[in-house]
Amino acid sequence: MTKTRFGFVFSAMAFGYAFLYLPILSLVAYSFNESKLVTVWGGFSTKWYGEMFQNETLIHAALQSLKVAALSASVSLILGTLASVAIVRFGPFFGRSILQGVLAAPLVMPEVLLGITMLMLFVAMDQVIGWPDARGLLTISIAHITFSVAYVFVVVQSRLRAFDRSLEEAALDLGARPLQVFVQITLPLIAPALVSGWLLAFTLSLDDLVIASFTSGPGSTTLPMVVFSSVRLGVNPQINALATILLLLVVASVWIANRLIRTTRN
Repeated sequence: MTKTRFGFVFSAMAFGYAFLYLPILSLVAYSFNESKLVTVWGGFSTKWYGEMFQNETLIHAALQSLKVAALSASVSLILGTLASVAIVRFGPFFGRSILQGVLAAPLVMPEVLLGITMLMLFVAMDQVIGWPDARGLLTISIAHITFSVAYVFVVVQSRLRAFDRSLEEAALDLGARPLQVFVQITLPLIAPALVSGWLLAFTLSLDDLVIASFTSGPGSTTLPMVVFSSVRLGVNPQINALATILLLLVVASVWIANRLIRTTRN
């Protein structure tokens, strides 16, 4: 009976992982396809990678997405960390419940609703104070920061609640200032959570399509928007090549993050 259950669980897991990862592997394989038809194998070739790097639209959109993702992830990390410290380290204060509600709202709010509200906000601000006078990378970054802060807050808050506060208290007893304790003790202890929060915010921003569509303007097209518009007319082999490169970048980022976390713990 136990072997039967184990076999069923193993089969279910194998089917689930195959369902998730086989399409990704096939996408990588067909990025080296000679044929222009993405579902017909025509021989091994790397020509689509060369054509992709000559596609100015894709390269420009990719660079803009990387800029937006790096900016929004960095600002979200700062704001999310400060909010986590305020909630975990400080006692009850006026507006604590409101702050927690504001931070949690983007986690459950539909992206369409968030995109519409950000668009209405930018239009109203333009009419009242004349800023922003046009939607572009800045408005996309602000919108991404709005929802990325919530994810950073969740990650960092859980780490702050988990680690031993006696180290901070010992440093304070030895005469260290609170800011010195935070910089030299607290931040190194929560460094894995900071790296994880930054990577999560970066990935969410790089992957976003809906919110960026509402808050972008002429000349500020992000990579997901370009890919979506291309796929609507049929899958281009260049998209397979681009997806393969992005997959390699994600794997490399995760590997580097794990190395940094292990180094910090040791």
